Amino acid sequence: MSRPGPKIPPLSVTDAQRAVLEGWLRHRTTAQALAQRSRIVLECAEGHSVMEVSRRLGIAPDTVRTRRRFPEHGLDRLGNEPRPGVPRKITDADVEPVIVKTLEETPKNATHWSTRSMAAATGMSQSTVSGIRRAFALAPHRSQTFKLSTDPLFIDKVRDVVGLYLDPPEKALLLCVDEKSQIQALDRSQPVLPMMPGVPERRSHDYIRAGTTTLFAALEVATGKVIGSLHRRHRAAEFRKFPTKLDKEVPAGLQVHLILDNHATHKTPDIKKSLPAHPRFHLHFTPTSASWLNLVERWFAELTRKKLKRGVHRSVQSLERNIRSWLTAWNEQPRPFAWTKTADDILDKVAASCHRISDSGHWLRAHCSLVDDTHQPRARVHAGLLLHVETGARGWRQGPSSGHAANAWLVGTIRRRDRKRGGGVGRPCRIR
Repeated sequence: MSRPGPKIPPLSVTDAQRAVLEGWLRHRTTAQALAQRSRIVLECAEGHSVMEVSRRLGIAPDTVRTRRRFPEHGLDRLGNEPRPGVPRKITDADVEPVIVKTLEETPKNATHWSTRSMAAATGMSQSTVSGIRRAFALAPHRSQTFKLSTDPLFIDKVRDVVGLYLDPPEKALLLCVDEKSQIQALDRSQPVLPMMPGVPERRSHDYIRAGTTTLFAALEVATGKVIGSLHRRHRAAEFRKFPTKLDKEVPAGLQVHLILDNHATHKTPDIKKSLPAHPRFHLHFTPTSASWLNLVERWFAELTRKKLKRGVHRSVQSLERNIRSWLTAWNEQPRPFAWTKTADDILDKVAASCHRISDSGHWLRAHCSLVDDTHQPRARVHAGLLLHVETGARGWRQGPSSGHAANAWLVGTIRRRDRKRGGGVGRPCRIR
């Protein structure tokens, strides 16, 4: 039986504190000790006694009494308190050179610091450098890529395409059209060894290329069916035949909205001349460097993963037969892809990406401290680049001289343009 403790005064929690505590409980990465103390505080704030909270949470009453630190110290003391032990040997002065070198310098013989090379440069042990990096979430060996669209009508095209996904027009068919070019017919230099119990399938690392083909595909957004056509070359002449095939496949009386990317084969003079022959076709283009907006790319990923990646084809004819058979099997049981993000969600993420780029300390140090050919600070030039890229500003614009000001300017410009054009297109629903 637990010993009786001192009487604990009633507990009151403000709305702000309750929001923080509930946020800790929802977050997956919250430490279990902190989550348990948050539950204790919230239960006690409801007026339950120590013994009742103990029974409800399945913990000892002494554990519930630890909430006595909350009325005096608030949220700051809910975490683990410092425990006695050996004093820290690595001081802040020792940690600072590791952080500065990791962020601002590179070794002479490499593109980034490894834990061992940093340990040799600072005189610390490799485990100490590794612990410092974990504490500050630094991973020089990792890198990510990004691509900012340079389309001056980026916002307009995003709203147009996403609006079609979320709120398709009535009495019309929405098709996502694109080409998967340079599909290689690959044969392994040696026979593939089949899978056995305890042994995966094995194949040689080298291959023999028999040729390539190009798949023209149109994904019907509502049903998931795909209309495909195979050609040996990827030119405007081949693409010009594809609308004719679509015109025959699509039932008469329906308007057809085609979502295309900005490939040159889609905008040649011959294509523009042939479009009047199909007056019910309406073209919608995705922004430059934003093919991820085209849903047919997701279908291409299915084709690659399930058929092409591990396939063995000794000729182009064999490759095309397999693609046609897979396409027929897909259309027997098609599966539509659901688009759930609104245009506002996408534009918010684009703005956040620009924030991360302009707020990066290394990026600012590498660009703000230098001078370009016109003897102007590069930060001003790059702020104009961000505006030109993401808000559709035509030409270069003179921007602020600091990254934070560039952020405010960027967000303000995006919001002004959105208000000028009105609210988001479509509603946040799922396409089935």
